[in-house]
Amino acid sequence: MARKKEFDEKTLLDKAVGLFWRKGYNATSAQDLVDELGISRSSLYDTYTDKRNLFKESLRQYQLCNTSVVVRMADESADARQTVQQIFQNIIKESTEDEFNRGCFMVNTAVELSGQDKEIGELVSQNNKGVEDALTRLVKKGQADGQFSTKKTARAFARYLFSSISGLRVAARSGADRRVLNDIADVVLSTLLQGS
Repeated sequence: MARKKEFDEKTLLDKAVGLFWRKGYNATSAQDLVDELGISRSSLYDTYTDKRNLFKESLRQYQLCNTSVVVRMADESADARQTVQQIFQNIIKESTEDEFNRGCFMVNTAVELSGQDKEIGELVSQNNKGVEDALTRLVKKGQADGQFSTKKTARAFARYLFSSISGLRVAARSGADRRVLNDIADVVLSTLLQGS
């Protein structure tokens, strides 16, 4: 008979996300995981097999809790311009108030592992495509309402937005202050506006 797990997997994954997000994959040791998660090494390996599997599950958890917020905002938007502003302001607020200066877990993972691990790279790509698709739908709404320029396709503008979001997170992680981040967000939005 299988032994009952003595921990809540969601709580454990949330802690793993926090640790991997702060330290990255390569700098996180098995002992770091045991210490941070508060479970034994055997429980860790019984549940996730190895560090890499736990990392993949952590990425999925991050996507579920963080990426899905942007997708939902885009899909539920009644005012595309306001939603783009809100997405950027949320990122700026999160970035400037983060004591660990973590940036974005997906962006960090893309930089650290996408070229080395095909499966993890694919997880990042799927995440990015989901965000890009949502931003495309949002830009289409803005174009249909006359808020956003139609000089480029919605997909092209969405790709620009996505790369700007990633760049904003990297700038924040590199120490850019709120004023700099707001300047970036303002220029990005002005590029989308009708008549600009």
